Amino acid sequence: MIFKDYYKILGLETNKVSLDEIKVAYREKAKKFHPDINVGNSEAEIIFKDVNEAYRTLSDPIQRRKYDFKWNKYIGSRKKKETRQKKSFKEMFWDILFGGVSRQKTESKPLPQYGEDIDTQINISIKEAFFGVNKKIKLRTVDGKETSFSVKVPAGVQNNDKLRIVGQGKHGKNGGKNGDLLVKVNIIDDNRFRLIGTDIYTELSITVWEAALGTKRKIDLFGEEINIIIPKCCNSGEKLTVKEKGYKDGKGKRGNLNIITKIVFPKELSKEQEGIYLKLKEINK
Repeated sequence: MIFKDYYKILGLETNKVSLDEIKVAYREKAKKFHPDINVGNSEAEIIFKDVNEAYRTLSDPIQRRKYDFKWNKYIGSRKKKETRQKKSFKEMFWDILFGGVSRQKTESKPLPQYGEDIDTQINISIKEAFFGVNKKIKLRTVDGKETSFSVKVPAGVQNNDKLRIVGQGKHGKNGGKNGDLLVKVNIIDDNRFRLIGTDIYTELSITVWEAALGTKRKIDLFGEEINIIIPKCCNSGEKLTVKEKGYKDGKGKRGNLNIITKIVFPKELSKEQEGIYLKLKEINK
């Protein structure tokens, strides 16, 4: 039977570690061996699977308790034996060298601990997301002080994307690196445009005669004029689609612009207009 040392896989020397230390160790290893940065590296892929397997076990209190029992049997007892042997050798060496003179034990240097990542989020408009924008965010540190960061949101960012600002998370300990700041981007609809995936939706108000006879209209989309053809006998609520005039997909292409028609009537009818509608009513009897 091959027993995997999950603590060693995560880069930990002992099982006397907290859950936070396990999380930090897991994040560091997962970043290092992630398939996205080790394309075609089969060895890194195996290590990445072992890292995830180790974290699933050690992050669950019940599974960890069962695993620690086996770990102490296969690994812990051997480590204790090796430690006792090393200690006996050191004591013998000091006794020979200094004739049994007492000495001060050298404390082992504490291991570096990487700082935790901090999660936050920002709201931006569809137009800001379309062109990209620099946003300032304010955060309160653990000691209560307020600090601000400038976040560069790239053009075409996708809704719910997370932007990583390296080193702006919680401080590391014992020389460990700081965590990162993870900024989730929320793209907010406005009173003109809605974003669904990479498609942009908007409403277009048209008159009764435009709906009946058809016409051409223009829509301003973030400074770009889009020509719209309203077909004859267009109903209210009908969807007109302009291909590849929607939002950016992050690969150099765009989604569609979808226009929902809305037939509006004038607040008042002139006598001439009323007469025309009466004639239409007679014709359609």
